[in-house]
Amino acid sequence: MQDIQEALQAIKFGGAMVYPLLVLAILALVITVDKFYVYFRYVRLSKQLLHLIETYGFAWDDLEQHITGLGAQNYFARFFRVIIEHRDKPSWWVESRAGDEALLIEKSLSRGLWVLETVVTAAPLLGLLGTISGMMHSFQLFGGSGLVDPTGVTGGVAQALIATALGLFIAVIALFSFNYFSRRQSQALDEMERLGTRLLDNIRLGEHEREQSHEAA
Repeated sequence: MQDIQEALQAIKFGGAMVYPLLVLAILALVITVDKFYVYFRYVRLSKQLLHLIETYGFAWDDLEQHITGLGAQNYFARFFRVIIEHRDKPSWWVESRAGDEALLIEKSLSRGLWVLETVVTAAPLLGLLGTISGMMHSFQLFGGSGLVDPTGVTGGVAQALIATALGLFIAVIALFSFNYFSRRQSQALDEMERLGTRLLDNIRLGEHEREQSHEAA
């Protein structure tokens, strides 16, 4: 408890630049928590569904049952539902509509990542401003007859170091979060593309079987 109080006291001593840095830290935290919730809740697939899609000539009714179990807001369910609703259309038509839905999902998953990217850039710069402000305060304490206030000089240097350290710490955390969620987004979209190809293969299989039946008749 004492360590926390000392840390808070040190942050307060960091000068005016501490407050915008704390705002950036709160923004980064909110985006990070929100992204964790989205990926945990709405970007997931069951092993049974994956196995079904990989099955040759699977039944569409079985696929619909598994997709219903994912929930209406699940991003994979949204993507698969577009393909299911248009499966009676030509495969090129289905592929076009699935591509459009994938773009919408990509925009939704990337929402807020620009905030983390901005924090990565802005936090060290604000920390640098705090550093400059603290050092300028220290230099003002040097008079023509020498050092006026040694304690004030020490305080200015401490202010500069605190602002720099806080800015770098926030930037590092935001950078890890940005890279992690960018990677998760890329993996989710790649998986959608792969599974979408499997569904389109099943549609093409149905088209081929219908053509053969028509030729035989």
